[in-house]
Formats: sequence, C-alpha cells, structure tokens
Amino acid sequence: MDRKLEDRKIKIEGETRLRVRYAETDRMGVVYHSNFVIWFEVGRVELLRQLGFEYSQMERQDHCHIPVVDLRVRYKAPAQYDDEIVVRTELKNVRSSLLHFSYQIFRERDRALLATGETMHMIVDEKFERRPLPEKYRKVFTGRAQE
Repeated sequence: MDRKLEDRKIKIEGETRLRVRYAETDRMGVVYHSNFVIWFEVGRVELLRQLGFEYSQMERQDHCHIPVVDLRVRYKAPAQYDDEIVVRTELKNVRSSLLHFSYQIFRERDRALLATGETMHMIVDEKFERRPLPEKYRKVFTGRAQE
C-alpha cells in the first residue's frame, strides 16, 4: 500500500438538513446533548449515500463495519424545538483501517454554530476484527474512483 495515498488529505464533504423534534429537547426546551451525536451519525450516513453507497450495503455485501472508536463534541450554542439545523460532515482522513470525520452543526436561520465534533472509526469485519477498507470504498474516499 502506498503510504502517501494512505495519509493523503482529502476534501469530501456534504450537508444534511434536519428539524429539531420536540422529543429531542429537555424540559427547558433545549436539545439534549446526546442528540448532537445522533445528528453526527445522520450526517455521516447521508455523506456515504451522497458518495453513491449505503452503510448498510457496506455491512451486508462487504462485511465492512465502521464502529466509532473515538468521539469529541464541543457545544457552542443551544438548539431548540423546531429549529432547522444543518449538519456539515467532512471525511478528513482515510487510512487503511481508520476513517476520520469532522462535523459542524449550524442553525439554518441565523447560521449560528451550535456544535463541532469529530469521530474516528475503525474498519472491522462482522467478528469485530480489524481489517483494511475495501478498495472500492478507498477509491471513492480518496477521489480515485475513475482510475
């Protein structure tokens, strides 16, 4: 494996829009903090879909799972019921058996930054044993799909 390809920084990003549901808020009407982590997942899954495949397809067809092994969230401002939010997701780095995503969550109406975060994912098989990312995904993630 070419180490330069493995460490190459890439620019793959997408945006997903959501509306805050009442069930996602606490008694004060503010979004409960763990929902931001769920929104990270929504952004990540939608980014994969925008790239032309589904995470469920990775699991079923290629026995490739990407569990979260590290998670960081920085809260900046509250979101409230009925706010429309934008989840900006970026695939920051691809290694042979690791993926690194970053996130920014904004409120649509005033573009206020609500939270930022990052997740690291290990590539594993159905037995949770580490494995390399299948080549067809690596090509898409590194911008080499046309090769």
